[in-house]
Amino acid sequence: MGTFIDPTARIGTGTQYGHNSVILGNVQIGENCKIGHGVIIHPDTVIGNNVRIDDHSVVGKLPMKAALSAVTKEQQLPPCIIENECLIGAMAVVYRGCVLRTKVMVADLASVREDVEIGEFTIVGRGVTVENKVKVGRRCKLETESYITALSEIEDGCFIAPEVTFTNDNFLGRTKDRFKYHKGVTMKRGARIGANVTVLPGITIGADALVAAGSIVTRDVPAGKIVMGTPARVLREVPSEQLLDNQ
Repeated sequence: MGTFIDPTARIGTGTQYGHNSVILGNVQIGENCKIGHGVIIHPDTVIGNNVRIDDHSVVGKLPMKAALSAVTKEQQLPPCIIENECLIGAMAVVYRGCVLRTKVMVADLASVREDVEIGEFTIVGRGVTVENKVKVGRRCKLETESYITALSEIEDGCFIAPEVTFTNDNFLGRTKDRFKYHKGVTMKRGARIGANVTVLPGITIGADALVAAGSIVTRDVPAGKIVMGTPARVLREVPSEQLLDNQ
């Protein structure tokens, strides 16, 4: 079968699309976009100008609610919005109710859930998972295979290295009390996390703080401090030349 474009879809001048793509009802696509082969764009999605979506990606997907889900709920979600000059790699999934601001890149195999906003110029790396109810600021880097749990917030200029894991459930799925305390991780402006770090639920990592690779973070990290270890403890100050305002 060839490409299917619903009659209600609106596609701007200069936009190209590949073989076997599906563009469904009320989709809006701006000018000079490049839509790859086998891409599926679900109803009501709004895509700006000069956006590139690579092969076999899915945009505007509705979430599924498992019977035991603690965070996902049945709701009417607004359309997926992808602003100008965004890049979406191959086999990525971007859900309905997600907003990608200008010049965001979502790399191959990444997944970005509903109720998520990602700020301008941010990079979501290969295989990254951003769960629902997350806000990511401007000019952040979420590197390969990092996991951003639901209910987290990442402020502007943050860096998350490969294989970092955020958590949000201290009860590990047992007892009804867990629903009272579900909370993700908060990263303040300019905070950085090294590779293979695990951050426990509800932790705040202060502005310009640095968590060394391999650490397990069990308590809040003070602003401007380097922490390391299992559990992570304060080692020293972040050098002034590494502070975000000095870049």
